[in-house]
Amino acid sequence: MKMNKKKLCAAVLATVLSFSVAAGLNESEAATRAEMSKITVNRQGNNFIYWNEQSNAFKQLTGYVRDVTNPMSKNYIPVKDRIAVFDFDGTLLCETTPSYFEWMMHLKRALHDPNYTPSAQDKEDALQVQKAVESIGVPVPTSNQAQAQASVFSGMDLDEFDNYVKDFMETPAEGLTNLKRGESFYLPMVEVVSYLTNNRFKVFVVSGSDRQAVRVICEDVLPIDSDNIIGTDIKYLAAEQGDTDGLKYIYEKKDKVIRGKFVMKDLQMNKVSNIMREIGKQPVLAFGNSTSDASMLNHAIYNNKYRAMAFGIICDDQVRELGNPKTAEKMTKACEKYGWVTISMRNDWKTIYGDYVKRSK
Repeated sequence: MKMNKKKLCAAVLATVLSFSVAAGLNESEAATRAEMSKITVNRQGNNFIYWNEQSNAFKQLTGYVRDVTNPMSKNYIPVKDRIAVFDFDGTLLCETTPSYFEWMMHLKRALHDPNYTPSAQDKEDALQVQKAVESIGVPVPTSNQAQAQASVFSGMDLDEFDNYVKDFMETPAEGLTNLKRGESFYLPMVEVVSYLTNNRFKVFVVSGSDRQAVRVICEDVLPIDSDNIIGTDIKYLAAEQGDTDGLKYIYEKKDKVIRGKFVMKDLQMNKVSNIMREIGKQPVLAFGNSTSDASMLNHAIYNNKYRAMAFGIICDDQVRELGNPKTAEKMTKACEKYGWVTISMRNDWKTIYGDYVKRSK
């Protein structure tokens, strides 16, 4: 029996709606963390929702994965060597609300938390970070800033810190409507992580942000184990340890683990050093969004025994995101210089957080 045009359209709409419900998403609104956790892209890569599938970046990525996972291909990569690394801020999660998640949380703790009194030095350092955020948006992370951030959370036990991060995840993503900081993952990149995981890539986050904070933010959203998250590190101590050297202190029954001082910032060549220390293998895929990721991206593609690729996220969307033309131009030039494939937020992604999220300023 023939179906008239009106009924056919209704049937198509019903199919689309049923698919959206099955995926747990509503494309007209920002995805919740629970909804993002249900995003699944199959091994064939034929059910992406958030990418413009005619874009060069999409074709390059899916073509690469099909090639290196095909046992008949000369470029086949054994499962044990399928290592993919992702930067975090600006690559998986928004970094412009108006600055990195961890720096905004640092400012809250040091300057606006009624339950905490910072030292004079901590307050001075935080005011310098605030000034940088207000003047240029995203400050260039330095060891001094990392030390200042570690200082204001020093002495917290693991549960206290995790809960602080979770509470801050509930705050609004400044500059964007209808979005919380903990929901500000890029939906197209969530799809990429799912796609690679289902193609048996081992996925790691390699971030300049505090490792434990990144673990908390990613938990129950991305299919990445917490021990696959590498980041800026602080020292962990026993609560009763004080200044006693770790080689001379024995953990006691009354002890608990607390946060201590800053150890190392996970940026630039430090990312490569940490990849080799903690993974022990050269990645074959790498994703980043700034020149602070350059060493990691180049490490993946230079002198690799396997076919490898690196992708650079370009923050060129000033309508759905807080794009920065100067930063976008700088990253585009870096991609051209080093041979990274560009991913344009504006042109390659159908949506970023869901169509309900807009730039508010």
